[in-house]
Amino acid sequence: MDYSKFTREELISRVKELEMLNRQLLEEKMSEDRLDFAWTGNLGHWYYNILTGNVVFNPLKVEAIGFTMDELPENVNYKFFTDRLHPDDHKATMEAMIRNMKGDSEVYECEYRIQARDGSWKWFYDRGRVTQRDKDGKPLFAAGIVFDITEKKEREMMLEHEKKHLEQVSSTDSLTGIRNRGYLMEMLHMRIRQSESMGTSLSVAMFDIDDFKLVNDTRGHIFGDKVLRRVAETISQNIRDVDELGRYGGEEFLLVLPNTDTEKARLVCSRIRSQVENLTFEDGSRITISGGIASYDGEDPEGLIDKADRKLYDAKKKGKNRVEG
Repeated sequence: MDYSKFTREELISRVKELEMLNRQLLEEKMSEDRLDFAWTGNLGHWYYNILTGNVVFNPLKVEAIGFTMDELPENVNYKFFTDRLHPDDHKATMEAMIRNMKGDSEVYECEYRIQARDGSWKWFYDRGRVTQRDKDGKPLFAAGIVFDITEKKEREMMLEHEKKHLEQVSSTDSLTGIRNRGYLMEMLHMRIRQSESMGTSLSVAMFDIDDFKLVNDTRGHIFGDKVLRRVAETISQNIRDVDELGRYGGEEFLLVLPNTDTEKARLVCSRIRSQVENLTFEDGSRITISGGIASYDGEDPEGLIDKADRKLYDAKKKGKNRVEG
């Protein structure tokens, strides 16, 4: 329609007419949104005038982040929303929009966190595209739809946390809090492959609490459990982060020492033996441990552990409270 011949009054009347139509269409669209998508967290459609920067949207979008339409200015700028994006999500969100504006992608689609009025973060899933361009391809208008996926994201994070917890539980000895035998065997397989591919040294050490059956028989299993925990704690305090300690079974502990030759392993294990010997329990009693060391030389994990176990047996035969290897 050619508005060049309209009088000022006619133009004002036309603007009011269009505003009324716009309100009616938006109300109808809101009703459709509520009916069609209410169960999926739908917050309705949005319309972005790229030339002016103004956005028309379903009030549900701002209500989700704690605002009412009465609190907002008559014309809400796109920046109102982009300024509330989480710092970690801002770049990816803006890049997705820019790709669509340039015509490099058919649609704009992303998930992002947006800060609510109370400071909390809501997760939105946003999908839209440029719907109008000028004759040179410059974007003029974009439209899309947004969903509140906060509950979905929270469920995903909860499930991920539970998964990690279960993985931790399944690989941890419940009594001592260190790794269990199954985890150690997987780790040893990996370390052997690493040693072969990189040509690095690898050693393992098997420790056994001396006369542990006598401890249980004379002091009881509760005290025996305390001994196991103290020994596990002492060994853990004397190894590197890269080393792996686990309870192999009963009163036996297996230590995997990557990038460690026999001589270095001997120094580590001797220090551990000495630290355990100096432990004092509430009643003044003490314990000792014996250890056996083996360095990798082409064996499979079971063969390497068997070598260390035989050295442990030698330490027991030679009087206990010593390390062989």
